[in-house]
Amino acid sequence: MDGIGIRPVKKVAESIDAFTEEEYVSQSKLYKEFTSIATIDKAWTFNSPNGHGSRTMFTMSQPNLLANKKKKLILSSVISEDSDGGLNVEWAPFTVEVTGASLIVPSPSGSKLLIVRNPENDLATQLEIWGSFQLEKEIRVPQSVHGSVFEGVSWSPDESHIAYVAEEPVVHKPTFNDTGFKKDGGSNLTHKDCSRWKGQGDWEEDWGEAYAGKRPPALFVLNINSGDVRAVDGIVRSLSVGQVVWAPITKGLHQYLVFVGWPSDTRKLGMKYCSNRPCALYSVRAPSFGLETRENTTDDLSVINLSQDISSAFLPRFTPDGKLLVFLSAKSAVDSGAHNATNSLHKIEWKSNGEPSPAKIIDVVS
Repeated sequence: MDGIGIRPVKKVAESIDAFTEEEYVSQSKLYKEFTSIATIDKAWTFNSPNGHGSRTMFTMSQPNLLANKKKKLILSSVISEDSDGGLNVEWAPFTVEVTGASLIVPSPSGSKLLIVRNPENDLATQLEIWGSFQLEKEIRVPQSVHGSVFEGVSWSPDESHIAYVAEEPVVHKPTFNDTGFKKDGGSNLTHKDCSRWKGQGDWEEDWGEAYAGKRPPALFVLNINSGDVRAVDGIVRSLSVGQVVWAPITKGLHQYLVFVGWPSDTRKLGMKYCSNRPCALYSVRAPSFGLETRENTTDDLSVINLSQDISSAFLPRFTPDGKLLVFLSAKSAVDSGAHNATNSLHKIEWKSNGEPSPAKIIDVVS
């Protein structure tokens, strides 16, 4: 302050010395080299159509530093046996970037590909069914049906339906104005009217970690031929669902789904890194897309707990012959309270008629 003889101190930008500059250059080049290497996320194998050898498909990720995002890539190969009994791998000449894809899931035969593009700014979820040469179906699912699709997508064995987990529909929020709650929801007011505001509704704890801000998960089934999407009935909202798989197709009247359920009526501790949370395997009847009405199909919509005798059951898979349901368990962590412990492997014999029911759990690897 000049009035009393004190001048303000000006900050002088610190210059970077030559050694530090060289370190920055060297480290940035090294980091760029590392991030240029794509990492494999998932892999699938399929029988070759001609019966000789097999095909593989890989989904990969590669960082996009400037956009602070990840690029999703697809790479395929053909594996065959040469005359000397060795393996011959023929790779596709290039990887293919799938811009904007949230999930990529091929069908069991490898003849179809599901690409999920989750919505931004409350737009519709886009489900794409690709064939060998073209886009065969494009289904847009509005927020009134469900939100973003999570991991855990399963094609039906005949590749006519897809079961998946997504955010439950947007819940209507109450509307208020200067006189209080509007019973008609303020429908007589235009969007330009500023004399109203929307409440947030009841507060709900989310799962945190990678699922912060997400609505509770729910189970849905897509009919590929019609493009119709239906929610799976009978599942209580306090049960968070995931890891759905189709039960083997039988000659029975109904098709069933098997999924993992985490009780969410108590405090949520995270879905991704808290492996010591109790969970169980459940079965439920898949929606019927036939001519029958919902009124006459609600007689068998109960959810059945298949793993009542164990505190943890997840990652269900059926054996190729459909006779066994195999799954992992973190019962050591759940029962002891340890944050993480060695998982165990178990199996359940699946009934030949396809009707689900609680069964004896057989230990495979304890």
